[in-house]
Amino acid sequence: MTREKTSADGARRLVPREIVGELDRYIVGQAAAKRAVAIALRNRWRRQQVPPELRDEIVPKNIIMVGPTGVGKTEIARRLAKLAQAPFLKVEASKFTEVGYVGRDVESMIRDLAEIAVHMVRAEEMEKVADRAKADAEERVLDLLLPRAPARSPEGEARAEGGDGAEETRGRFRTMLREGKLADRTVEVEVREAALPVLELGPMTGGAGEGMEGNLQEMLSNLFPKRTRRKRMRIPEALRHYEQEEAARRVDMDRVKQMAVERTEQSGIVFLDEIDKIAGKESLAGPDVSRQGVQRDLLPIVEGSNVNTKYGVVRTDHVLFIAAGAFHVNKPSDLIPELQGRFPIRVELSSLAKEDFVRILTEPQGALTRQYAAMLATEGVRLSFDEGAVDRIAEMACEVNDRTENIGARRLHTVMERLLDELLFSAPEMAGGEFTVTRGYVEERLAGIVKDADLSRYIL
Repeated sequence: MTREKTSADGARRLVPREIVGELDRYIVGQAAAKRAVAIALRNRWRRQQVPPELRDEIVPKNIIMVGPTGVGKTEIARRLAKLAQAPFLKVEASKFTEVGYVGRDVESMIRDLAEIAVHMVRAEEMEKVADRAKADAEERVLDLLLPRAPARSPEGEARAEGGDGAEETRGRFRTMLREGKLADRTVEVEVREAALPVLELGPMTGGAGEGMEGNLQEMLSNLFPKRTRRKRMRIPEALRHYEQEEAARRVDMDRVKQMAVERTEQSGIVFLDEIDKIAGKESLAGPDVSRQGVQRDLLPIVEGSNVNTKYGVVRTDHVLFIAAGAFHVNKPSDLIPELQGRFPIRVELSSLAKEDFVRILTEPQGALTRQYAAMLATEGVRLSFDEGAVDRIAEMACEVNDRTENIGARRLHTVMERLLDELLFSAPEMAGGEFTVTRGYVEERLAGIVKDADLSRYIL
């Protein structure tokens, strides 16, 4: 397999077939959607390799995923962002309202995306200086345990007393500290806190006031002095506190902000869920006016515009937008034509059948059966599922989805929780025991609920 690195951040770049392979580890089926996002991700790397004069002309091919709830739309986008090591934001399109109405404005999602990028880049930069920060934190804790007594030199200048005996003692304490032998001791640590007033911007907050609030908070943080207080901490907690403080001190935040803005622009991914909720045919009155207003406000962001954030201006020309919706009562063609044109790739995700549920329960890295087995292992209980049990659980989940509301793979969570309710409650008294979930046990626990339409509607 061919793996390549970008010159910018050294992040691993996978070829489309590898991207699909990685997604297969977590998501069952939906080959067309995985293929589409794999190509979109690879195209980002390809764009970085073309000559600069052509690079700005290549725009991302945004994607609309069409499919019922619980079939993997959000998970595909979330896992893709992890593979790309990119800032990722999931937002419901129905939370926005058009300009002039009270509610979140569409630009807020770019501000949120930039915030995520800053946290991501800051964490990476702090990781680079982690070793030095750990060493300095260790010295600061040792200073608390063994304060250096100031002494006077012949010239009268203050100097730290540190003869061979003191250094030997300090060395012994350092060894004990690293071996965890001082973990139960407490020290008094100075903690700095910002004394900031709470901003109340009233109804503007959520619209234009969102960006204003962030800028004001940052400006006020420079005006109001930091207050310090002394807090008793156990040694491990004090070490963590000092490590964070030392790492943060070494990070150049101006550089972090600059890198974060660039990463937002070049690698950011916005997942617009429930886009079908703002789709509707032309109407002169009623809720469709507001829906189309949101679409019109979304259009410049998706097309490419400049958004003011507290970290600088972010251009959205190369942010990748992945939209998703069930489109039960409408279709993608009900979006305004201009917005449709900005989502040239459309993929349909299929509903999940019983066979898919069986695979979801057993194949993915984070399969539900493995999750429950791992949780009960913490109580000393070995949990296993036989094939008949898995088959019947999948069958029952399908039955309930067909008879009530189809919520896809999310139904498995409610079914599994109801199935293992007694075991989860009694596990602490079963330490050292084993339990195998059989088809008979599934029937005993769930058959009555599944057959009763009213019970299944309220319980499963």
